This record gives sequence, structure tokens and C-alpha cells, in this order.
Amino acid sequence: MKLISWNVNGIRACVNKGFEEFFKKIDADIFCIQETKCQPEQIDLEFDGYKSYWNSAEKKGYSGTAIYTKIEPVNVKYGIGIEEHDKEGRVITLEFKDFYMVDIYTPNSKRELERLDYRQVWEDEIRKYLLELNKNKPVIMCGDLNVAHKEIDLKNPKTNRRNAGFTYEEREKMTELLNVGFTDTFRYLYPDKENAYSWWSYMGKAREKNVGWRIDYFIVSKDIENKIKEATIYSEVMGSDHCPVGLEINI
Repeated sequence: MKLISWNVNGIRACVNKGFEEFFKKIDADIFCIQETKCQPEQIDLEFDGYKSYWNSAEKKGYSGTAIYTKIEPVNVKYGIGIEEHDKEGRVITLEFKDFYMVDIYTPNSKRELERLDYRQVWEDEIRKYLLELNKNKPVIMCGDLNVAHKEIDLKNPKTNRRNAGFTYEEREKMTELLNVGFTDTFRYLYPDKENAYSWWSYMGKAREKNVGWRIDYFIVSKDIENKIKEATIYSEVMGSDHCPVGLEINI
């Protein structure tokens, strides 16, 4: 099974920059999107053989997630059932026969870390949510998680220690998630691979120089990590300040 995740930084803009060509070429079984920045009625974007599920923020032009799937889910859930976390369209869960697929767009802690406290609460609730799902069947979670977990996951760790996405607090929450029974699929296969990034600032020719961060992930339940076949970062694919990431898994 081939899975793709991509923070498109505005799906309407990304469609004008080659989104449909990549979507058709990659031919994923499930394609998860973050930061759609639109309501479904604001765009006509359907593909033969796929059903789509959208969770948009109450605030227009902000946040939002979507999933395109060839496989019919047995159940669909938007959000995690906690009102303060569900206003921004950041989570979609599709339940399939053998696993859950969870598409997540984690809140950014922002400059001056103004949203770090909220982010900590969010992380705890998401971890609880994933653990509850994991009691029933394995979980595959993906998305822009807005954290570079280890120093190897960004170009300049020393100068970013108190910047959003690389604070001790955010990194520790990722460690907590992995420690309770989840696996970072890319690092499972490539523990020492350097210069592997999924996001680059638009400033200072960062992408051209590959001064990036790996903040887009596929995370799976530890008990299915042995089913991982491949984890890919499609750094050559343009259209957003993020590139797509992929997972091939036998499940």
C-alpha cells in the first residue's frame, strides 16, 4: 500500500503549481493533505477512483486537512472530539478494516512561542487519542507535525534551539509519543541519513541550498513497524514550501 502526505500551503495555489500532475503520477492508495486553506466548496478537485474527505477550519483561508482514498473507509471522524482543538480542521481519521489512517496538521508554536502552551496541551490530547485508537487496531498517522525531532532533522540545530519547531518542549512531546508505542517510519529505515528535509523557508534561497527541516512524518504503531517497506521524501517535488513524504507498508 502506498501512502502520501503533503502540506500544500494552500491547495488552490498548489493546484496552479503542479499538484494534479504529482497526484496522478504517484498513484497513491491514500493521499493526505494539510493546510488546505479552503472550504471544499471553494475548489473542484476530484479524481477518478478516489473519494475525498475534508475538514476545514472555521476561519476561512486557514489550516484545514483533506484525504483522498481509493479504499472505502468503514468510518470517518473529523477532529478528536474536543471543541477547543477541533475548530481549526486539523485532524481527519479514516477507519479501515485493518488500521486507522489519521491525517494531522499540528499547530505551529509561532514566533515568540506565543502558542507553545496551547501546543503542549494539544500534544497530550493527540497522544491520548492515538493511544485509544491503538487499543482497537494499528494506527498510521501522518502530517505536518511542526517539529524537527532530533538535531539530524534540521540543517542548523544550534541556532534554532528556542525557535518554534525545535524547542525542547516540542521535541520532548515527540519523544513521549514514540515512547508509548509509535515509530517514526523514516528514521526506522534511515536512522543516520542526513540532509533529509521536507520544509524550507522561502527566505534566503533555503531550498536551493537545502537549508531545511524534516517536520513532515509518517508515524505508525510499533507493532506494525516490521511491515514498513519504504519511506520517501520527495524533495524534488515543488508547489509548496513543503515537499510530499511517502510510506509504503504491507498492511
